[in-house]
Amino acid sequence: MISDADNGSRTSFDDLDAYIALPRIEGLRLAPDGSRIVVEVALPNTESARYTTALWEVDPKGQRPARRLTRSAEGESAVAFGPAGDLLFVSSRPRPDSDEDSAASALWSLPVHGGEARVIASPAGGVRGVVVSENGTIVFGSGMMPSATDFASDKQLRAARRKAGVSALLHEENPIRYWDHDLGPDRTRLLAKSVTDESFDLIDVTGHVGRALWDSSSWDITPDGCTVIATWAVAEAGGAQRQTLVAIDVATGVRRTLADDAAHQYRAPTVSPDGQHIAFEVDERCSPAGPGDKWLAVLPVAGGELRHVARSWDRWPHIACWTPDGAALLVVAADHGRAPAWRVDVETGEATRLTSDDAAYSDVQVAPNGEIYALRSAVNSPPAPVRISESGVEPLRGPAEVLGAQYELPGRLEEILVTAEDGTSVRAWIALPHDASADKPAPLVLMVHGGPVMSVNAWSWRANPWMYVAKGYAVLMPDFALSIGYGLDFVRRGWGQWGGKPYTDLMEMTTAAQQRPDIDSSRAAAIGGSFGGYMANWIAGHTDRFSAIASHASVWRLDTAADVEYEFRREATPEALDANSPHNFVNAITTPMLLLHGDRDYRVPIGEAMRLWWDLMARLRAEDGSGPHKFLYFPDENHWILTPTHSKIWYSTVLAFFDHHVLGKDWRRPELLG
Repeated sequence: MISDADNGSRTSFDDLDAYIALPRIEGLRLAPDGSRIVVEVALPNTESARYTTALWEVDPKGQRPARRLTRSAEGESAVAFGPAGDLLFVSSRPRPDSDEDSAASALWSLPVHGGEARVIASPAGGVRGVVVSENGTIVFGSGMMPSATDFASDKQLRAARRKAGVSALLHEENPIRYWDHDLGPDRTRLLAKSVTDESFDLIDVTGHVGRALWDSSSWDITPDGCTVIATWAVAEAGGAQRQTLVAIDVATGVRRTLADDAAHQYRAPTVSPDGQHIAFEVDERCSPAGPGDKWLAVLPVAGGELRHVARSWDRWPHIACWTPDGAALLVVAADHGRAPAWRVDVETGEATRLTSDDAAYSDVQVAPNGEIYALRSAVNSPPAPVRISESGVEPLRGPAEVLGAQYELPGRLEEILVTAEDGTSVRAWIALPHDASADKPAPLVLMVHGGPVMSVNAWSWRANPWMYVAKGYAVLMPDFALSIGYGLDFVRRGWGQWGGKPYTDLMEMTTAAQQRPDIDSSRAAAIGGSFGGYMANWIAGHTDRFSAIASHASVWRLDTAADVEYEFRREATPEALDANSPHNFVNAITTPMLLLHGDRDYRVPIGEAMRLWWDLMARLRAEDGSGPHKFLYFPDENHWILTPTHSKIWYSTVLAFFDHHVLGKDWRRPELLG
């Protein structure tokens, strides 16, 4: 059930334990014949130490209630369906008849009519990126040691490292880590297996290819199972790399380059239903002069001329799938604070919007009869499975119904539009308590999104505005310069000058919100994570209009911040990086700041928070060293705070900090922090 709660009633957002216990519906998979939908549902385990994902089946016709398919302490993620309708999933659950002590994920098959799941493949390096052809050929990525000549030698090399207690990694190329984990010592290869032919042994398709198949690479397979189309990383000068597009023969491993242009990168290859063409996303590479555009393209699997599709469409599409007749692509593209599903005609490039509500769609898939299914979410609605048709969007009977989950909200959602100083229209969502009014104005929290090239258009469990609304705050969520869904020029407004129009947009939007009679203009806080954390630091050095600022996973010095530094070097000149670096304005900071950071954050390394913390501490003038700032540090979390208990601590600390400085309440250290 998803609705707004009545005034005065308690919701799951009023209590942190109730909030972290809410089921979180994730990826959706549709069987090739359209008869079955499987979604993932994440719930905290009994100790609330982590979320565990189980698989649930949803009736595409919306008649039967959802039913749970899997149960294990390790959890499962659905990846595909086999030709006979069996469900393929990845899990690190214990293997039957195996005495191996391995935490690596294996590929499992669950029969369509029930029964025990069986292991399809269990390479030592785990399983990711599973694709299945119509004839049952499976291709997936798995890590293998660089010098391994076969699967046996790979196991021997790993065993030798474990026995010798070796954890060292020797890097010979960049990058060396990704988001929350080191890259190496193994490197991804593509492996193949048949789901229908028991005599088909697991084979190494590519051999060792170094960086080529790194963590952001993706691939698809032709219906006949003969060819894999993959993005392929190649090295560039200055420690950089770019994504090209290749075709790989599954039987021989012979590789052909299909698209390689130093001015572009290629993403998300998807093979057409007839196996003759590939659709993919083209990214025009950025420079200090501008962000570069993004569009769709198609080319023959056999090779040939690359043909641009919807090149002039001023939106950035992400491919979901082909239509069954191969005439169009179903895509998702941000649009004015929403992320609708669209149909893009391959011949004409015409984009037709399929959904007209205030929602964001993901995992869009289409059945042979043309019926479309997806996960729907919105700023005020968590993800749930739906069917999309000409008559509208129809909710399906999802796991929340069976689990009795109550998603009632403690407030309402509205939209704000302002005209920026340069004449550009800028918009935001604002979430308010039910009782916010001229008689009871709410204090304001400015929430700055990350990215920064993204949009506030979907539900977020990590940066959830309703947690603040339940405590009486209104939450302003602007799409500022650099945000997507408003055209390339809107992104260009903030390009290379993060502290320029993105900042002024945020301040003008804050002013507009504080002029509302239901907002208390005298009480406000600001919070942001990643780029939003950068902006929180920038705000702290440029205005004292906020009573408290929370900065999560934030950039402090732009000249040394990024782990993938070549991306920053492409975007801005050294002069621009210095001019927009928050650390240059530390002496102007007077607002109490709460820093939040995980030690395993490799996207914005922990050193950024450490330097910011030291710079704040070094400027304290009290003889006893006391000051208003605080630092919540998570030694075993990454760019995001993912475990249930740590999420509870994160929210409780932020709320306590805001209550103290914005509402004037006594500081109360969260109980779990001792």
